[in-house]
Amino acid sequence: MKKNSKAAPGTFLKVVKRIRSHWLLLVVSILCAAANVFLTLYIPVVNGRAIDHIIGKGQVDLAAVLDTLKVVCVCAGLAAAAQWVMNICNNRMTFEIVRDLRNDAMRKIEILPLSYLDSHPHGDIVSRVIADVDQFADGLLMGFTQLFSGILTILGTLGVMFSVNWQIALLVVFITPLSLFVASFIARHTFDMFKLQSETRGEQTAFMEEMIGNSEVVRAFSYEKKSLEQFDEINERVKKYSLRATFYSSLTNPGTRFVNNLVYAAVALAGALSALRGRLSVGQLTAFLSYANQYTKPFNEISGVITEFQNALACAGRIFELIEADPQIPEPENAVELDEVSGSVDVDHVRFSYVPEQKLIENFTINVKPGQRVAIVGPTGCGKTTIINLLMRFYDVDDGAIRVMGHDIRDVTRKSLRANYGMVLQETWLKNGTIRENLCMGKPDASEEEMIAAAKAAHAHSFIRRLPQGYDTVITESGGGLSQGQKQLLCIARVMLCLPPMLILDEATSSIDTRTEILIQNAFVRMMKGRTSFIVAHRLSTIRNADIILVMRDGHIVEQGNHEQLLAKNGFYAEIYNAQFTE
Repeated sequence: MKKNSKAAPGTFLKVVKRIRSHWLLLVVSILCAAANVFLTLYIPVVNGRAIDHIIGKGQVDLAAVLDTLKVVCVCAGLAAAAQWVMNICNNRMTFEIVRDLRNDAMRKIEILPLSYLDSHPHGDIVSRVIADVDQFADGLLMGFTQLFSGILTILGTLGVMFSVNWQIALLVVFITPLSLFVASFIARHTFDMFKLQSETRGEQTAFMEEMIGNSEVVRAFSYEKKSLEQFDEINERVKKYSLRATFYSSLTNPGTRFVNNLVYAAVALAGALSALRGRLSVGQLTAFLSYANQYTKPFNEISGVITEFQNALACAGRIFELIEADPQIPEPENAVELDEVSGSVDVDHVRFSYVPEQKLIENFTINVKPGQRVAIVGPTGCGKTTIINLLMRFYDVDDGAIRVMGHDIRDVTRKSLRANYGMVLQETWLKNGTIRENLCMGKPDASEEEMIAAAKAAHAHSFIRRLPQGYDTVITESGGGLSQGQKQLLCIARVMLCLPPMLILDEATSSIDTRTEILIQNAFVRMMKGRTSFIVAHRLSTIRNADIILVMRDGHIVEQGNHEQLLAKNGFYAEIYNAQFTE
């Protein structure tokens, strides 16, 4: 709790820095607020003069009253125009800041290391960028709209009251600290509650995304009741923190209204006594009461602004945590652009682990010549996919080096490195858009003939043609009505269209039927000719023709050679192979 409270000032300074870049709109907003307050404060003075022109029966200066009414109308019109311009500036400033925040958050997500994304629920990250930014915008807009006007109104009314009767104005000033005490009490207690509310709401979003995204598994294992219990528990915490935050924030209105009534009563009593003694006219007393009402009203608004701003700061803190997260290691200034890659890859005494205490890859060394096919096999969790992550530089090695064309990949631009790899994973990824857009993602300038040829090579053309709009059929991120096998065929076609010099196939045919798999494997053989290929496979029948087979166990390469050599050794590879093909 204390840690969160201390985070608020730092977050506030970051918000101020964001506001400062929109100083012109801020200045115009403040000037319009000042004009609105001045005109609003001037109206009671004019009204007081009008009342003083109505002395009694038969003693009414109608012309003077009409003149003052005209002045009131002009002032009211100008005040409304000033407020309208102020609101335009505030809205523009708020939503430009929100736009920049979301842009910065999205840019940061694009350069965050995979370790960050793997360790944070995706739903929580989405909640920060969407829900928390919206909450921040609401608080900021309220602050801009009411804070400036409120402060200027307080200062203006005090100045006018002191000029009319300093004794009564002094009485008002003495009662004012009560409002400040109420606002301070609320601010101290609301930030922590709003912070907890925001964090738990992010947890709730992450849980919902997880359950909805895996609804088939949830239903297959009859997990509905358990998931509802978990959701109820998270929902209960959201309710508890929200109620506490609402409780403290709801003290604002009654607390400040009580102080407002005290001020109004004190001004009315003191003003009436002064009027009886002849120190104030009836019109001045009316104006004074109006000022007392205007003076206390901003305290009510500012207290509400402080409460809402605490929520905004809590949300802003979570956004800034994301924006300020450590990005992936930056590329050196003289980073090499890989060009005309033949496909030589050297892995030199590499050591890597996701968690320092748990060793995974140790002393991994291999020299891959251009055009060689390297298969990686081994039991689940031995580090096969981790090697792929290191080759693509999704993660950096802890020790040793990986070189492509003699260049350490840490000295190569990530874009040029990954552009030279074609990657098909067991988990398919498609974006919202047409089949055409998904296939041409790696080669946007591909011709229609090239795209169709790649689809035919991947044996995807026949089912694409049967879709309602063919290649222009729109699919969702999850693939819509496509089967898992069809989605995998689209991913294979996407790589076949690019045909980069190096390939990574991580269980690329795991969701495809046996007959189609044989056809795909033949297409892969043609595609891999002259290209360095890394193949991760559990079905050893698919990697018999590999030039090098790396047999992994517990992060170590325990055997290395081609299919015949490894069978002849009668070691771990032979054990795995015989387990698959011996009854």
